[in-house]
Amino acid sequence: MNLIGTKWKPLILFHLLEGGLRSGVLQKKIPGISNKMFTQTVRELEHDGLITRKVFPVVPPKVEYRLSERGQSLETILRGLDEWGLEDCKK
Repeated sequence: MNLIGTKWKPLILFHLLEGGLRSGVLQKKIPGISNKMFTQTVRELEHDGLITRKVFPVVPPKVEYRLSERGQSLETILRGLDEWGLEDCKK
């Protein structure tokens, strides 16, 4: 729970299940997250080895985030949380 037990981490990880996303695209998929919180959260996820960050040497800078192998191992858990949430909303 220490690795994914915050408000934003599961959402970021869930959106990366389908593949890598540029920083801006990923942030737009998560309504309500501030720039500061997004940056802090992806840094923590990268530090914990759940995502990887690739910087492309272009102007303007392009950054892409992907799930690491360790992050991909959370797929069953993340999809389960999504299914539970969808079912709970129906009640």
